[in-house]
Amino acid sequence: MKSPTQSNSRTLGMPTLAEVAARAGVSTITASRALRGVATVGADLAERVRKAANELGYVANPAARTLASARSTSVVVLIPSLSNQLFIEPLDAIHEVMRPRGIEVLIGDYHYCRDEEERLVRNYLPYRPMGMLLTGFDRTEGTRQLLAASRIPCVHMMELNSAPGIASVGFSQQAAGEAVAKHLLQQGRRRLAYVAAQLDPRVMQRGEGFRRALQAAGVYDPALELLHPLPSSIALGCQLFRELMQRHPDVDGIFFCNDDLAQGALFEAQRCSISVPERVALVGFNDLPASAHTVPRLSSIHTPRTEVGREAANLLLKMLDGRAGAPSIDLGFELRVRESS
Repeated sequence: MKSPTQSNSRTLGMPTLAEVAARAGVSTITASRALRGVATVGADLAERVRKAANELGYVANPAARTLASARSTSVVVLIPSLSNQLFIEPLDAIHEVMRPRGIEVLIGDYHYCRDEEERLVRNYLPYRPMGMLLTGFDRTEGTRQLLAASRIPCVHMMELNSAPGIASVGFSQQAAGEAVAKHLLQQGRRRLAYVAAQLDPRVMQRGEGFRRALQAAGVYDPALELLHPLPSSIALGCQLFRELMQRHPDVDGIFFCNDDLAQGALFEAQRCSISVPERVALVGFNDLPASAHTVPRLSSIHTPRTEVGREAANLLLKMLDGRAGAPSIDLGFELRVRESS
C-alpha cells in the first residue's frame, strides 16, 4: 500500500523516493541516506542513487520527511545579516560540520531586527528542526518563550553566557574593547574616541569595555563617543572620521567598532593629510582580510569567526547525541598590532 506522501507525489506528477530507490536498486532507507549525504553510505552507492534521482527529476520533500519521522534532519541558523562578511565564515564552518552527518542547514537572516527574528523562529518551528544556532542573546520575550516551549537544543554564537543551561561559543566583546583601550594608553594616547555604527548589542559591549578602561585610567570623555545607527561601511567610516576630527582636533587615538569603518578612516586621513599613526592612531575590529594590506596596515582585534561556527556546530551535535551539557566555550581574541597604532 502506498503512503499518503507517495500517493500525493504521484497525483502531482512528481517522482517519489521509492521510485528513485527502485531505479538505483536499493532500499528507500538507503536512498534517503545517500541523498542526505550520510557518510556511512558508500561513494559508489551514493553516486548511483544521485544519478537515479537526477534522471527522474526527484526533489526531496522535507516537510513530508518531518511528518513521517516526527523529527527533521535539519538545523536552523539565525544570523543578523547575510550581507555582512563577518557571518559568511561561521556559516561555511557550520556547513562543513553538518554535511557529513547528512544534516541540512536552514539559514534565516533577520536584518538586525528582533521582531523579524521572532517571525523566523515561528516559521521554522513547525518544521521541527533538530536544533538551532543563534547569534547572541538579544531577542524578544516572545522568541525566548517560543524557544523554551519547543525544548529544541540551542547554541548561541559570538557571545558568552555562563548561566546554567545556556550553551554559548564566542569571546568576550567587553574584554576586546578593554584590550584596545589599554593598547592605545600604552602608546601614550590620552584623547581616545570610540566610533561605532549599526549599534547592535555586540558593538555596544565593545564600547562598554573600551569606556571602562578609559574611566579606570581617568581619561574618559563622553563627547568622544560617536555612535551612528546606520550599517557600518567604508563610506560611513570616511564621514565619521571627518566629523570627529573637525569637532575634536585633539583626538590622538580612535577605536572603530568594525574594520570597514577604520578602513574608511584611513582613506579619509590620507585625503585630509592627517598622518596615521603619528597624528592619530587607529584600531579596528574583526581583522578583515584587507586590513593587513591597507596603507598603513591596520591594527585590529582578530575574531575567531570560523572557529566559532565550527565549535558551535560540534557542540550542537554533541548535545543532540546526548554527549554534552550546555557549556560556555570562550575562544578568545587577538589584538593584532600593525602600523596604524
